Amino acid sequence: MGAMTDVRLLVGTRKGAFTLTADGTRKDWKVSGPHFGGWEIYHVAGSPADPDRLWASQSSGWFGQVIQRSDDGGRSWNPVGNDFAYTGEVGDHLWYDGTPRPWEFKRIWHLEPSRTDPDTVYAGAEDAALYRSTDGGGSWTELTALRNHPTGPAWQPGAGGMCLHTIILDPVDPDRIFVAISAAGAFRTDDGGQTWEPINRGLRSGGIPDEDAEVGHCVHNLAMHPANPDVLFMQKHWDVMRTDDAGDRWHEISGDLPTDFGFPIGVHAHEPETVYVIPITSDSEHYVPDAKLRVYRSRTGGGEWEPLTNGLPQENCYVNVLRDAMAVDTLDDCGIYFGTTGGQVYGSPDGGDSWQPIVRDLPTVLSVEVQVLP
Repeated sequence: MGAMTDVRLLVGTRKGAFTLTADGTRKDWKVSGPHFGGWEIYHVAGSPADPDRLWASQSSGWFGQVIQRSDDGGRSWNPVGNDFAYTGEVGDHLWYDGTPRPWEFKRIWHLEPSRTDPDTVYAGAEDAALYRSTDGGGSWTELTALRNHPTGPAWQPGAGGMCLHTIILDPVDPDRIFVAISAAGAFRTDDGGQTWEPINRGLRSGGIPDEDAEVGHCVHNLAMHPANPDVLFMQKHWDVMRTDDAGDRWHEISGDLPTDFGFPIGVHAHEPETVYVIPITSDSEHYVPDAKLRVYRSRTGGGEWEPLTNGLPQENCYVNVLRDAMAVDTLDDCGIYFGTTGGQVYGSPDGGDSWQPIVRDLPTVLSVEVQVLP
């Protein structure tokens, strides 16, 4: 691919969206933004089917939730349909004391465009809903079977709310979708959303009386390599996990990490057994261990991890990296990118061996996605 290929990072922050562009060498970056300055942009995503089609989840305590769409690679944006009313016969969920609480709509956490159709996009909401649009965002339909699952009343919010934050579309089977909800767990549909199955066997979560509980696990993120759609990696509230059977059973792969708490997880574009995580000190200390910013890489699918530090601050660093704030490109020398709560975006053009700051002093980074452009 090389220098004739362009790379575009889509960055969502607490105070707007930014696009960062470079050629295939990924050395010199141009910064555009902020778009929607002052608004929380929870997620910006590009369509794999159309490089000019971008989506952004724009949120404000004053004006609520807005979905923005760009058809020119982010040069201009237009709001599209934003009717996210809960539909269907969906009842209450219960607080820990058994008190009923109606489901509420607060915001869209994650957007997942179709791999093949630029007009189809999925949206994950708080509280715990999955929506789909097939008309370019003009209208949205909730896949109600998810929140209608018999375990739904037992779902509880994590510290960030009861957010549906991860959506993975199977690259081979269009009817299979994986989602993760904090703090309910991971779920899979094999029939396009008509029915759902909790896929949390093997997870262990402190504070849950029944260690074999079907739901109630605080899953932070999931990752899949397209070549191995039955293999998923999970960053949980505690523990890094792996499944080799599409979620039927998980096993721990935290190995020699300095801490197994964190948020993002990613897989190398060309090496399905190479996995990346960014450990955080604990669930009460949301900053990197020992004040050193380290990405950890496993080349063995987990268990054995190496710290990647070249170019990253190794003293007096107290940032966090949030669940949607890491991305992987598909160039021959795979690039890894992440953004921090301190407003830095780092990139590695060599699979994590070396890092450079692409931009500093942005608002808190909520999400990072990457597009490779022809």
